[in-house]
Amino acid sequence: MVQPWHLPLLFGTGLVAGFVDAIAGGGGLITLPVLLNLGMDPKLALGTNKLQATFGSGSATVHFARAGTVALPDCQRGFVITFMGAALGSLLVQQLPRDVLAHAIPVLLVLVAVYFLLKPDLGAADAPPRLPRVWFDAGFGLVLGFYDGFFGPGTGTFWAVAFVLGLGFNLTRATGYTKVMNFASNLSSLLFFLLGRNVLFVPGLVMGLGQLLGARLGSHLVVVKGVKFIRPIFIAMVLAVTAKLLYDNYLK
Repeated sequence: MVQPWHLPLLFGTGLVAGFVDAIAGGGGLITLPVLLNLGMDPKLALGTNKLQATFGSGSATVHFARAGTVALPDCQRGFVITFMGAALGSLLVQQLPRDVLAHAIPVLLVLVAVYFLLKPDLGAADAPPRLPRVWFDAGFGLVLGFYDGFFGPGTGTFWAVAFVLGLGFNLTRATGYTKVMNFASNLSSLLFFLLGRNVLFVPGLVMGLGQLLGARLGSHLVVVKGVKFIRPIFIAMVLAVTAKLLYDNYLK
């Protein structure tokens, strides 16, 4: 059971996670271990984590849209497809083993980090798109939405890379659009955890309030500071997610 003295800790955790997640993703690395260390059942921890993450991605989406980084009408098709993909992933995660994904994703994340390190100008400015938008929305919306509902770690990273490489977005713009798609998959997954009664509302809402504030601060810095600010934090979070997954799936 969550004790009253846990609530300030949960608020602070949500604040830090929301700040980091709005800039470079990977907030789940901060929030989920805290929930598990409080003694929550893993399913309850995952469901509660989705509740608070929805606050963060929603707050960042609103801020990026108000700042003009994201055009929300441009996201409608991708949002719906990502929502559907996450719903499918959330349904299948209860039926299928996750071992293949758990072992493959760290390798993909290492490749992402190396690619960004070797391409210092990647995402510095907008470039011509490599894919038609309808194909991009359909393909990445289904695949990454499904992945977030089914497994999750590194989803924001993969979305940012997809927007940079597929549509030629600069990294600031890609970060904004990533939060819209994160919001779609978080919201979809949350609905299924709610249906399964695997959400604790008090800790989730307290962390969610922290997420609201942290995501607002982080997204503000992204808009003001731009690519040079995002890039090192983005690469650091890619490496952090990779290290955590390597440890969990190969060394633990």
